[in-house]
Amino acid sequence: MIKKLILQFIKVFWWFIGHLPLQVNLRIGRVIGRLGFYLDKKHRDIAIRNITTAFGDTKTANELYVLAKKAFENLGMNSMEFCRLPWLTEKNLAGYIECDGFENFKKAYDKGQGVIFLTGHFGNWELMAIFYALKGYPVDIIVRDLDNPVVDEFIRWVRTRAGNRTISKGRSMRELMRVLSKGGIVGVLLDQNVTWSEGVFVNFFNQLACTNKGTALLALASNAAVVPTFIVRERKGHRIIIGEEITLVNTGDRANDQLNNTAIFTRVIEDFVKKYPEQWFWLHQRWKSRPENDPNKGTEKAALIQTR
Repeated sequence: MIKKLILQFIKVFWWFIGHLPLQVNLRIGRVIGRLGFYLDKKHRDIAIRNITTAFGDTKTANELYVLAKKAFENLGMNSMEFCRLPWLTEKNLAGYIECDGFENFKKAYDKGQGVIFLTGHFGNWELMAIFYALKGYPVDIIVRDLDNPVVDEFIRWVRTRAGNRTISKGRSMRELMRVLSKGGIVGVLLDQNVTWSEGVFVNFFNQLACTNKGTALLALASNAAVVPTFIVRERKGHRIIIGEEITLVNTGDRANDQLNNTAIFTRVIEDFVKKYPEQWFWLHQRWKSRPENDPNKGTEKAALIQTR
């Protein structure tokens, strides 16, 4: 009973924030982002360190600092726009979200073998998922269960209200195969650090980054099309950019194919980050897992990963 009351209170508060005029909403979000930048020293330092790793040879210290602040501002605006998601309709999309390359998605989708959306924590990725659902193409999204059950239930409500579905990370592979076998759509954010057992080390901004190998395994096992999709924040709204289907490496050597395809996927994400660096989630420790600390070091698998 108490849980239901708390959820209802949150929804009412969310409704109020979500129905503020968009420009007011975004101005508040930008202020929240700036405050976070100045007050959250831990994540500010992580962001600046990450940006320095990626662009330290091409940008000045002041440019790196400004870039980090803009990344915080983008996250602040995302948080305020997140309040609007449960009440968006397809009519709301006009003038708010433009889309380039929708024909790339349709071509892949019409094959009937399922589509894996390759993306990352870029722009307003939550809004992008809602866009597809409102266009009539709901997406199954892999999520991590949150520690607080009330917050977890509420966030899932926001994400699924338009028709999308969430799949808990711990039981995702079998469920994702089922979705793809029926010609469905799966969304994968492949830009975060994972443990050695979950990933392979591939280059990301010329640094080895432990990256989830599950997407490559899923693509090869299901024969689904892998289509890159990203959302970019623009002055008056957002633009979704959909690339052409990615050609997979499939030699029959499972370990090698997982490694090479994961490297290809990561390169696609890196190219987008280079174009719009202020819109990526720099607050995450992307290079946290290091190959020299790999407990599998010395095995044939580890040798393959580190020599590529």
